[in-house]
Amino acid sequence: MEESLAGLSTRETEGLIREAGRSLQSAINALYRSFDTYFTDLHSRSEHSLQEALSPLGPLYTQNIRLYGDLYGDLRRYYRGSALNLDETLSEFWSRLLERAFKSSAPAEASLSEDYLECVAKQQETLRPFGDVPRDLKVKMTRAFVMARSFVQGFTVGGEVVRKVSQVPLSQECVKALMKLVYCPHCRGLASVKPCPNYCSNVMKGCLANQADLDAEWQNLIDTMLQVATSFSTEPSLDVVLSSIPLRIFEAVRYLQDNMDTFTAKVYQTCGTPGESGTGSPTSQEQRKRSNSLTASTEYRPSPTAGLRLEMQVSDLSSKLREMQQYWIQLPAALCIKLAAGGSSQDKCWNGMTKARYLPEVMGDGLANQINNPEVELDITKPDMTIRQQIMQLKIMSNRLRNALDGNDVDFQDASEDISGSGSGMCVGGHCPRSRPGLYPYPPDNRVRATATPQTRLYSLLILLPWATLLLQR
Repeated sequence: MEESLAGLSTRETEGLIREAGRSLQSAINALYRSFDTYFTDLHSRSEHSLQEALSPLGPLYTQNIRLYGDLYGDLRRYYRGSALNLDETLSEFWSRLLERAFKSSAPAEASLSEDYLECVAKQQETLRPFGDVPRDLKVKMTRAFVMARSFVQGFTVGGEVVRKVSQVPLSQECVKALMKLVYCPHCRGLASVKPCPNYCSNVMKGCLANQADLDAEWQNLIDTMLQVATSFSTEPSLDVVLSSIPLRIFEAVRYLQDNMDTFTAKVYQTCGTPGESGTGSPTSQEQRKRSNSLTASTEYRPSPTAGLRLEMQVSDLSSKLREMQQYWIQLPAALCIKLAAGGSSQDKCWNGMTKARYLPEVMGDGLANQINNPEVELDITKPDMTIRQQIMQLKIMSNRLRNALDGNDVDFQDASEDISGSGSGMCVGGHCPRSRPGLYPYPPDNRVRATATPQTRLYSLLILLPWATLLLQR
């Protein structure tokens, strides 16, 4: 009978814990979907406005639609968690655009080899053919996309932590305390008497002591996500950055076309004159005329409702995140609401022995505070390792979010991977997250080159050295 009642009370309580966890997971998933819908809609609207913004470029737009589409595709994949380097992606876009713009402005008889166009693309580091747009846009886009990606990852990691912790089985000491709390009154002829609130609190605080230790890092995660949410509306706001991408690209191309003669002359000095000598400047009268006729406005005017929508989004996310902030330390009380007597029955409740007031004081939250818990015997030197791993996951995610606030990306690793128990405590699966390279003063040419690096040359030398020694000895 005792084992049967112990099993019954365990299943009931674990069921309540999982139910509470599923409710929190559902709320987290709802917030994820809300922000994801908002962000992907911003992204799609920006992409759809490409034609309107760039059509004045003529062939430079119509013949390169795929180039612009690839940029948005890469940005979308990055947001979804792809292991793209955002710096390299943006730099590659500007390099390819520069090559195509230079090629379209060259005379038909000019011979432009791949090597020559590659040399042209390299000049963007020093000549800045697109003006300040690439550098300025990269800083703003990187910060916007890094924050957005880290933000949705925060929801994903938070939901996974809740799922795993809600499935942690109750200890044997907890099982005994639960049976005494819930079913011992039946054995004393007090089946209708509910447990005293403070008695229930001590049992649940003991049973959920390890779970309560999540509180500090859980609140830290929520605080950091709140900071990120608030930063979305900081100028330049998230909606302004995404919506202005097409017009900023147009502004950059117009700057290049307005200064194509100067840029071409400097390219000739560095890369040489393409094709036969005496072909003249590749910028024809027709190109200059077309450049001067561009009339699209490069001043972004946000929709009157765009700012309001973002403000409402941030407000809704923030208020609901705050509601989740104290979940782990409020869980014992939430369970006792369903199990214990009301506050007005302090003298007519089950105190573990009889129908009377419960006298012991209520313990604090967390494992360390259960050393004197009169209801659940716990070894506070042996924390639950599954929960410790989830605490580490929360720390790692908070660190990513803090990096995102500064526009710094870090490699995202799957929250389901094992945690390394050594080192600084910020490593997953034995591999520490690496910060992305700092922002360049101007987008570098990051495409793969055939040239060897100093490291690879040194490595080759070390391999060949023993063979050379043997040959000399012979």
